[in-house]
Amino acid sequence: MDGLNVLAGFGVGAVVGMTGVGGGALMTPILVLAFGVAPAAAVGTDLWFAALTKMVGGTVHQRHDGVDWQVFRRLSLGSLPAAALTLLWLHNTGSSQIREGFLLHALGAVLLLTAVAMLFRQRIHAFGRSLRGATPDRFKRAQPVLTVIAGATLGVLVTLTSVGAGALGTVMLLYLYPLRMTPARLVGTDIVHAIPLTLLAGAGHLAMGNVDFGLLGFLLLGSIPGVLLGSLVSTKVPQAFLRGAISTVLFAVASKLLLS
Repeated sequence: MDGLNVLAGFGVGAVVGMTGVGGGALMTPILVLAFGVAPAAAVGTDLWFAALTKMVGGTVHQRHDGVDWQVFRRLSLGSLPAAALTLLWLHNTGSSQIREGFLLHALGAVLLLTAVAMLFRQRIHAFGRSLRGATPDRFKRAQPVLTVIAGATLGVLVTLTSVGAGALGTVMLLYLYPLRMTPARLVGTDIVHAIPLTLLAGAGHLAMGNVDFGLLGFLLLGSIPGVLLGSLVSTKVPQAFLRGAISTVLFAVASKLLLS
């Protein structure tokens, strides 16, 4: 089982490094469905897995000028307060140990949304480009506020399910910044934004006792070399094929969780 944990960490880390997608969307379902980890513990452990893995990947992207810091600040302005408020809500309502049924269905719903976003990624990007070209001044004026709102949405979803920072984040950025975001900057900005978000959400779940450190250690043992390798080859990998494969897997997993 320990060897399988390392292998799972390597595979997910490599996908995160290559695409910026797949941390929570792949790891949390793997922990719940394949390894039998309790949903709350899977979310808390995966948040720390994502934070530490993306710290490594983010360093590689930053060295290659792959981060748009203005967009990062706008996202963080929404995501970090939203994550803090969500953690406060969980604490005050006594929901730190979320009922498994609720968490499984919430996870399934976010995975389904993630799969749809990935599947229609190009169309969403094209729609953003058309709006940007038709009403450039109004579109640019709306970008800061809409980016903060996008960040807040990610903050809530990631804190509750550990899913969304990668796939949903990149699709949102493609819509909001259709001309500004190169593929490398899209991945780099999304990964770096996820670091403080997952650290904050992970700290809250740690305080609730939802982190399995033994499991986390084995996952990181595989994920760190995986994300390094993925980050280095990110520009040479057929992104469309990878996103299609991930979307198919997420549809299947989301269906199983929603019907469970």
